Amino acid sequence: MDISIIIPLYNEAESLSELHAWITRVMQQNGFSYEIIFIDDGSNDDSWKIIEAMSHYDEHVKAIKFRRNYGKAAALNTGFEASTGEVVITMDADLQDSPDEIPELYQMIKKQGYDLVSGWKKKRHDPLSKTIPTKLYNWATRKASHIRLHDFNCGLKAYRNDVIKSIEIYGEMHRYIPVIAKWAGFVKIGEKVVQHYPRKHGKSKFGINRFINGFLDLISISFIGRFGRKPMHFFGFLGTALFLIGFIIACYLAYARIFMAGYKMTQRPLFYFGLLSMILGTQLFTAGFLGELISRSSHDRNKYLIEKRTGFD
Repeated sequence: MDISIIIPLYNEAESLSELHAWITRVMQQNGFSYEIIFIDDGSNDDSWKIIEAMSHYDEHVKAIKFRRNYGKAAALNTGFEASTGEVVITMDADLQDSPDEIPELYQMIKKQGYDLVSGWKKKRHDPLSKTIPTKLYNWATRKASHIRLHDFNCGLKAYRNDVIKSIEIYGEMHRYIPVIAKWAGFVKIGEKVVQHYPRKHGKSKFGINRFINGFLDLISISFIGRFGRKPMHFFGFLGTALFLIGFIIACYLAYARIFMAGYKMTQRPLFYFGLLSMILGTQLFTAGFLGELISRSSHDRNKYLIEKRTGFD
């Protein structure tokens, strides 16, 4: 199969029929073999009824419905597991991403050899309350990851199949798929300017909590990427440094106590600082050692309760 199109959604009933028709037209005009995988993230409107109806008359439509809302990362991860296409395209369901971009994204993966191509909404049709935080977020992510992308969180992306089969996303980590892919060894990451349309139906799910969570996740993913498999390199280094500082202070105080008459080391703040440094250093070193013994990956981290499936054999 040429292309798998993964569409996570939450309460997008008004957009689905138009989006399906648009994708179908593009696929047929270019002669692609394809599948459209809708991941309904616990919608409480008529989204699932519409998807189920589409799957009855279009064999290309497959869908999975979560019993409750788990978030976009969960939906994408489940879609990645279900996809079979050589090239995997992700896009949002709100009609702000254009399916007309798919053929060129496909060619960039197949002909130009990219592992991942991220869309860049160079001209956005969003309010300032969303565009300004997005610019700050993208700037911080570029600095932390050293990946030269303008729009990390664009929903329209293309991947080689082995990329999405080699990575795992959870929590809110969908924003950092290019970063996760790079640390997994997929370094040929490209970018394509894509058309961004104003939202036609419903309202954006973006809020200040997502902006704050984005930066917290950036710290988390940076730490996991660098030290997830070698926690001793982080905790052990800090622990050893603190312990040595405390030990040096203790040696100085012991020397002063022996050779300086009347020196009362327990009455000096330096004594307690040195003691605290040795205790914290020991604890951090122990944390690093335990981290080496405990697997970072939980076996049930990406298990989600799926209520229904359609279109799968």
